[in-house]
Amino acid sequence: MGDTLRNLLVLAMASVLATLAGSAAAYWRDEERRLRRMLRRALAAPPEMVIIARGRGLAAGINQAKGQIAILWDGGVKGLIYRLDQLVGGEVIVDDRVAARAFRGEPRRPLDEVASEAKRVLLRLVFDNPRDPDFELVLWPPVEPSKAQAGGAFEAVQAARRWVSSVEAILRQTPPEPAPRPVRIAEEAADDPSREDEGDG
Repeated sequence: MGDTLRNLLVLAMASVLATLAGSAAAYWRDEERRLRRMLRRALAAPPEMVIIARGRGLAAGINQAKGQIAILWDGGVKGLIYRLDQLVGGEVIVDDRVAARAFRGEPRRPLDEVASEAKRVLLRLVFDNPRDPDFELVLWPPVEPSKAQAGGAFEAVQAARRWVSSVEAILRQTPPEPAPRPVRIAEEAADDPSREDEGDG
């Protein structure tokens, strides 16, 4: 009888430990927590603003103190870091229509109405970078219904709107850095006698 009770207790403890280990692993692998960790690592500081496209492995985060914005994709495995002065603008696209936008040097277009039954909600961030000029986060619909936020499309639109409002404030506070003065090719050639020799040959 004593052995049976002891075996039952061992099995119960093993089950509890397995459950705790599984819960800890699920907590650690949770998409939102993982992307927040990756944003913090990319910025080398806690992001002050975060937006995550749930179920898609996409996220963006801003740390104004460091003057940086990070974008992540492929679950946080890949990403880019921009200076805030490279941020050109942002827009909310609802059902293929620009519902709100804020761009550097342009008047803001505020969100006039919120579509609670929108089929697709997208936040587009635009950067001064010819190779990677924009980044799109599809906030609605979710890839998996289980990962949908409680507020549905309405909450997705509101989250995108808040980001565009923040982008507008950042654009007002962060003037673009002046572009470096271009070097005139003629002046450079005139200062280099060897170029004249190359031309004569």
